Amino acid sequence: MDALGQVTAEHNPAAVKPERRAAFRCAPEVPTALAGAVYLAAYVFLDWISAADQPFINYAWNPNSGASIAFALMFGRRMIPLMFVAPLLDNLVDDLTIRPSAFPLSLDLASSFLTGGVYAAATLFLLRLRQRFDPTLQSTYSLFLLTATTAVSATVVAVGYVGMMVTFGVLPASDFTTVALSYWIGDTIGITVVTPFVLVLWTRRYAVWISAETMLQLIAVAAALMLVYAYWTAEHLQLVYVLFVPIVWMAVRTGIEGVSLGVLATQLGFILGFHAFPDQIAEMPKIQALMLVLALTGLFAGALVTERRRTEAVLRLHQESLARFARLGSVGELAAAVAHELNQPLMAAGTYTRLVAEAIGAGNASTGRVAETAKKAAAQVERAAAVVRRLRALVRLDRNNRVACPVDRLVRETIDLCRPDLDRLGVEVHQSIPAGLPAVMVDVLQIEQALLNLVRNSIDAIGDAGQGMISIEAARPDADFLELCVRDSGPGFPPDRVANPFLPLSSTKKEGLGIGLPLCRSLIEAHGGRIWLDVNSPGAAVHFTLPVAELPCERTPFHD
Repeated sequence: MDALGQVTAEHNPAAVKPERRAAFRCAPEVPTALAGAVYLAAYVFLDWISAADQPFINYAWNPNSGASIAFALMFGRRMIPLMFVAPLLDNLVDDLTIRPSAFPLSLDLASSFLTGGVYAAATLFLLRLRQRFDPTLQSTYSLFLLTATTAVSATVVAVGYVGMMVTFGVLPASDFTTVALSYWIGDTIGITVVTPFVLVLWTRRYAVWISAETMLQLIAVAAALMLVYAYWTAEHLQLVYVLFVPIVWMAVRTGIEGVSLGVLATQLGFILGFHAFPDQIAEMPKIQALMLVLALTGLFAGALVTERRRTEAVLRLHQESLARFARLGSVGELAAAVAHELNQPLMAAGTYTRLVAEAIGAGNASTGRVAETAKKAAAQVERAAAVVRRLRALVRLDRNNRVACPVDRLVRETIDLCRPDLDRLGVEVHQSIPAGLPAVMVDVLQIEQALLNLVRNSIDAIGDAGQGMISIEAARPDADFLELCVRDSGPGFPPDRVANPFLPLSSTKKEGLGIGLPLCRSLIEAHGGRIWLDVNSPGAAVHFTLPVAELPCERTPFHD
């Protein structure tokens, strides 16, 4: 696979099976018993530190629900049975410690199975292959899928649990809406705050570390919280919106990796503030609703930044691949590169072989020394073979990387690659690409290389004659193909070249080697298209066709 293919596979988690993504490469190294024990302990601990003395309020903050979703996404389906056990264990611990349950045992059992069943179903939904959910949360699509699933599953849990309390006579029916809303906010904010942070910490440990800027951002969060509480307790003014400043700062600078930490720190600051000002506990559900808006805003802004950086990294590697592929346009450079790479290992292998022959001929060779020298010679031969394999992988025309791509994208990226030469020589480029053209099914790297060769040929021809213009046109001659034309205002092809324009090693340039047009023909014909010259054009004009993609443009990987 070429460099572009490697980047695409690495940064397109949707192409990997969810079971493998859920394991994050590290999960299989953690035994199920250990992972389960950590999960159960974390569930009980988080529920204990988040619980309040007032029944049915629970500080509108249930981080244990977020831990359940995060552990199930990290370790896959093997955590599903424990999602039923955790609520039961939590109720048992409550009964044996300082907060014995006031609910009947049947209600505890029913609520545990409801909570575990709903969130287990939500996790299985996210891990389905067709959902293309990426647990590393490197795309806004995956984050949206997580938050939407959270909202729906938390609604089912809140309505079902509070409905059970009303049915068992624990809660008056008149309080159903208020308490259900409190539980919905608690579970939703718990999953929204805890799950992204745990997933980011597990999958990209290197990205969540305390730098000087991170410390300043956390200090800004603390300062904003102090301002909120100062005005809140003194004048009963809610200045929660000032928290958007540090959260947006973290999102823009560090993406979802940093903003997930900022959102968690903000939520913990709210909880500590309500412990410090217990008289304001009645305002907690309202503030937590505002906190939910803040968390969603920060997380989606961070996901957009992370997605943009990932796309830029892919494009940079794409351009590097194109530049490297373009350098192979010179047979002389390729031959020099092959000779240089092969010369050293072959000379070393020859030297070691001569040493072995001389030692054997002299009759005083040590078996161990001869064997060691022979191994060194074999290693150098293998090194030379590896060089040949790398070069062959680089220049082969692989058909496994074809995708549906808009024509204007191919043209735009090709022009961007040629922009320095165009600006240096004062060459203008005009595009004539009608709107509504379908995408073409191509290997982007190969077709951009063909366009790159044609445009550079035009630049070279115009450069010899002075300033000029290049025109790139597209049309649809029939239902199966699109036709592109690269036309310039240069002197055109000489008559002897028009007769056989694709003859290898034949060039009109002083230092040209004549492999540009033959390479273009190989690339175009490998895609099922054809290429020809327009002999009636005043300058040089090269036409070629490309197959139309079956899928519509908006459903291609470039628009996913």
